Amino acid sequence: MTTPATTPERHTQHRIDVLATVLLAAATLATAWAGYQSSRWHSEQAKLQMKATASRIESTRAQDIADRETQIDVALFIQWVDAHATGEGQLADFYRERFSDRLAPAFDAWIEKEPLEHPAAPPSPFVMQQYDVKSSDEATSLNNAADALAAQATENIQRADNYVFAVVLFAACLFFAGLSTRMRTVGSQKVILGMGYLLFVASLVWIVTFPVTISL
Repeated sequence: MTTPATTPERHTQHRIDVLATVLLAAATLATAWAGYQSSRWHSEQAKLQMKATASRIESTRAQDIADRETQIDVALFIQWVDAHATGEGQLADFYRERFSDRLAPAFDAWIEKEPLEHPAAPPSPFVMQQYDVKSSDEATSLNNAADALAAQATENIQRADNYVFAVVLFAACLFFAGLSTRMRTVGSQKVILGMGYLLFVASLVWIVTFPVTISL
């Protein structure tokens, strides 16, 4: 027969057992969620890295095209200079008519500066504002996009690492919940369980501030 003196202690022990079970269940769910989010953010990081790599490859291709186009323009301009310097007007006109849509407006703007009469004039059409190589602009744009994607990927790595750390914290909560059931005195059980709940609440409040990604 249970004595009145032992009833409150048993009720306390029962409440501690219930609280420990609740903490075990909650920490288990939180651990699973944090682990899932860590995996998802690593996946998002990998996707962004792939996009950044593809963008850099396209940037390199566009820059190669820009370099080839510029080399052609430079070669034609040098031929024009040689023909003009030797007084071969017909040959100079031949090269001038074959200037690209990039070089022609820049060349006309450069000629208006009268570079032969004014030493302070721009040294060549290639430094003129009108000389615009679209492929080079595209390469710059693609490279900037790759940088942005890489920065986002790095941020996603940090997010995944934060969730991994949350997994560790929730695992510690599980440890405290399990340890509390092994303590011999009610006082020690309360202390250990209290530490577990304190860590769980603090970790939960922290993890709530994290961004979330879900894949169905």
